Amino acid sequence: MMKPFEPLVELTRGPLVESIHFGALAVVDANGNLLGSAGDPDFIANLRSSAKPFQALSLVEGGAADAFGFSDRELAIVCASHSGTDDHVAVLRSLQARLGVDESNLSCGVHWPMHEPTAQAMRARGEQPTPNRHNCSGKHTGMLANALRRGFSIEDYLNPSHPVQQVILNTFAEMVRMDPADVPIGIDGCSAPTFAAPLRNAAYAYALLADPSSLPDARRSALRRIRAAMTACPEMVAGPGRFDTMVMQATRGKVVSKGGAEGYQGMGVAPGALGPGSPALGIALKISDGDQGGRAVGTAALAVLVQLGVLDESERAALGCFDRRPLFNWRRLEIGEVRACFDIHKVR
Repeated sequence: MMKPFEPLVELTRGPLVESIHFGALAVVDANGNLLGSAGDPDFIANLRSSAKPFQALSLVEGGAADAFGFSDRELAIVCASHSGTDDHVAVLRSLQARLGVDESNLSCGVHWPMHEPTAQAMRARGEQPTPNRHNCSGKHTGMLANALRRGFSIEDYLNPSHPVQQVILNTFAEMVRMDPADVPIGIDGCSAPTFAAPLRNAAYAYALLADPSSLPDARRSALRRIRAAMTACPEMVAGPGRFDTMVMQATRGKVVSKGGAEGYQGMGVAPGALGPGSPALGIALKISDGDQGGRAVGTAALAVLVQLGVLDESERAALGCFDRRPLFNWRRLEIGEVRACFDIHKVR
């Protein structure tokens, strides 16, 4: 029987391996063929925020992005887990004003900005966070736009039975090749419905995000628009120093990337990235312990891109903070390292 998880990232202290982050991953092409894995590629995991590009898909397909004149920055923040900077809030306020709503209509809750300098500046001036600082406020604003365009009520828009959530569920299910009735549904930290799928199915959706050429016109056009917005405006998708922003900045459109809570990462690799004629790739990765310390997902995701041959030397160097790196103690003495410890099992 296949083990669900394998060691992906380890932390050493001198000659000793002190801790290991286990996980699983799948690599597929845009036809859904499994090309590589570690652990069980059929492990069912909740995508959490890695589902956001697909939760935004019906927004574009249904005409809301055109009707409300979404810019690339605005569409990117709808797909984002943004860091809550002043720039992020400015984009959201502008979009919300055009929709005729404001942050009081958002049901995502409130937390301090993930960008610590912004949080410190707010505390210094006595400012409390509001819903637009929440990392999921872009997704929620997009859901309101989707509902408004379709003539649905924006009251209770997060209820799984609300028609806009049913549209989102059906679209997600199509992308991961599942029956909507078979998609496990949970409630995310922002109170929105969130979806689970086998890793290989989620990777397939990311492969289609990277290359939707086989899909009908409307779906193909919408996915291309979402991917273009995310890769053109990576600072909107996450924020300073975060993996999604940095990998899309470094690869300049070659990789589209969206992480999720509890150690999830989805990535799509553009066709031709591995050389002329190479297929698009989709990658879905899950760290089993949730990676609360934040050191495993980026390290494992970077290792996948390196092993697949996606990155050139300059791109890998730009992402060096996620690569094999020293571990220091409080005296800044080098006492070990953080490193990936797996090889992708290629499917021949």
